[in-house]
Amino acid sequence: MTTTIPFAKGHGTHNDFVLVPDPDGRLPLEAGTVAFLCDRRGGIGGDGLIRITRAAHVDDAPEGLDPQAWFMDYRNADGSVAEMCGNGTRVVAQWLTEAGEMRDSVDLATRAGVKRIVKTDNGFAVDLGPWGLSRADEAQQRGMDSVVQVVGAPDPLPSLSLDLGNPHTVVALPPEFDLQALDLTAAPHVDPHPPHGTNVEIVRAIGTGHIAMRVHERGVGETQSCGTGAAAAALATWWWAGQPQDQLDWRVDVPGGTVGVHIARDRVTLSGPAVIVARGEVSLPAPRG
Repeated sequence: MTTTIPFAKGHGTHNDFVLVPDPDGRLPLEAGTVAFLCDRRGGIGGDGLIRITRAAHVDDAPEGLDPQAWFMDYRNADGSVAEMCGNGTRVVAQWLTEAGEMRDSVDLATRAGVKRIVKTDNGFAVDLGPWGLSRADEAQQRGMDSVVQVVGAPDPLPSLSLDLGNPHTVVALPPEFDLQALDLTAAPHVDPHPPHGTNVEIVRAIGTGHIAMRVHERGVGETQSCGTGAAAAALATWWWAGQPQDQLDWRVDVPGGTVGVHIARDRVTLSGPAVIVARGEVSLPAPRG
């Protein structure tokens, strides 16, 4: 018997997602189903999938959540479970707004905790919460904690690892390298490799408080944008610059557009647009067996 489910398709600066509304928690999604829906030729297509449900229906939700809180059950395009997605939070907020479930703000639960999202003039701003250096002692001693080999760069490049609820490794690209010439079709090699993988951001400084970035996301490949990656890129650049208190607002240019990052002590906020581009129904493949 064929199973048909409703879906929506949305993006934040062209970081695109398949949205599956499931407020009653009746749709467990297997990795193969997620990969099918995110396939750009055989499915709907997306960098990831977001099941929009209630916290009560998520087995691995953090403890202490309001069971009726809206929950962002995020999966990478290969079907693997991930903590959350910065651009995805804004797309969920847009879906909740159009569904009449959000007015000016919402507290969205994720595997990385609750994220406060508020409406802005150009979309939404989300408090991504605390951030930190993944290996602070080594970073403080050396100004870096790992190296990354990227196709198109002859030598491994120094990098900095950050934790924003999900893992990031940021590379400051030397001036002699062209950001657009790098090949991110293959995953950059990170040494030492984080045990649960990492998103890798390649950053080019443009000016004061202004950077450009490309990103290779774990479980996906290169994407047009990454929200937490943009925040990590701004934070790493700010940290390398000596954490100047007059450079707390950043513009981050990504292939899919521009997002804003605001640094406030130990927290970081991401802002930018979000849009729902399509709605419909899709038939899921029959289970194998």
